[in-house]
Amino acid sequence: MAAVGALVLAWGGLVWGAAPAAAQGKLEAQYEATLSGIPVGRGAWNIDIQDDVFSAAASGGTSGLLKSFAGGSGTGASQGRVVNGVLVASAYQASTTTSKKTEEIHITLDKGNVKEFGIVPEPPVDPDRIVVTDAHRRGVFDPMTASLVRVPGTGDPLSPEACHGSAPVFDGRMRYELKLDFKRMETVKAEKGYHGPVVVCALYFVPVAGYIPDRPVIKYLSAQRNIEIAFAPIAGTRILVPFWLKVPTPLGPAMLEATSFITTAQPPRVAKTQ
Repeated sequence: MAAVGALVLAWGGLVWGAAPAAAQGKLEAQYEATLSGIPVGRGAWNIDIQDDVFSAAASGGTSGLLKSFAGGSGTGASQGRVVNGVLVASAYQASTTTSKKTEEIHITLDKGNVKEFGIVPEPPVDPDRIVVTDAHRRGVFDPMTASLVRVPGTGDPLSPEACHGSAPVFDGRMRYELKLDFKRMETVKAEKGYHGPVVVCALYFVPVAGYIPDRPVIKYLSAQRNIEIAFAPIAGTRILVPFWLKVPTPLGPAMLEATSFITTAQPPRVAKTQ
């Protein structure tokens, strides 16, 4: 189960500010999760970026052998505005269901600052958990919006520059940093949809607060230097989205990869006049 937790925990990204640009595009993608080549989960991701608003929603669940003894499913969504070409989330919701319980998380944001958040049912207080302060909840991204990488400039967004920087993320429970470094360029081909280049980055996980230091999955992810993530573009925009994610685990490589990646540019809407 640590391998599955690693996939979920590492499934984040970075967001950069960019020059103002009116761009619109959509993505409809299907993903498969495998562990040592064995299918363990499937999911879907839909993203809609307009000139002034955006929305992103994902859903998934365990499959195959894993489902028979550790079944679970989850959904996540983020909404917000596009301000001077930058995605600014206003709300995030997530729900996970296992055989034991269902958990709901919501976060309300204002210009990157958490205004309100909650987890239902409220988790018990653990004295070993590093406290998340108000300062930790300022200048952050929610996990969904953080997965959408916007590359500034006017050149090809699929470039080494896409792997520069880091992002502060708050997921309702934990505050962490995700850092990227450029590794290489590759070509991918989904079973349906996208066939073309991706930029491959090294992904580093740095816990900040809200975690229990002795948890094995936290120790393992923090020490990892071989996590890789590949980004592909949403047509009509300067936004890149994860195409695949590879996480080494003691049980073999865990991988989340797009099997269908259909993206289309949308024509800009005609401006309304008074």
